[in-house]
Amino acid sequence: MKRSRLLAPLLAALVATTASAHHGWSEYNADKPLTLSGTIEESGYMQPHGFVRLKTADKTWLVVLAPPGRMENRGLPKENLAVGGQATVQGYPHRSNATELRAERITIKDKTTELR
Repeated sequence: MKRSRLLAPLLAALVATTASAHHGWSEYNADKPLTLSGTIEESGYMQPHGFVRLKTADKTWLVVLAPPGRMENRGLPKENLAVGGQATVQGYPHRSNATELRAERITIKDKTTELR
């Protein structure tokens, strides 16, 4: 019983820290929405969020997407994020990383998927 009293605060702190790190959406500037179009150079369909590396005319962006379950439920399967495919994303740039964007929506093959 004594051990569980000691572990409970430690576990609560760990969960709070993990949630805080995971949901750092304040790091993205919602006052400066961007629309980017380009070629998918790499993609990941994993937890906690999927991603694509999108090559635009001037640089390659890391685009943070929604969790895989949400993308799948909204009609964006892993196959649609194929390397070499074209995509347009709308979202918010990271405040301190000039090559990162949090996507609100993504359009592939004339189909737009809301991610948030």
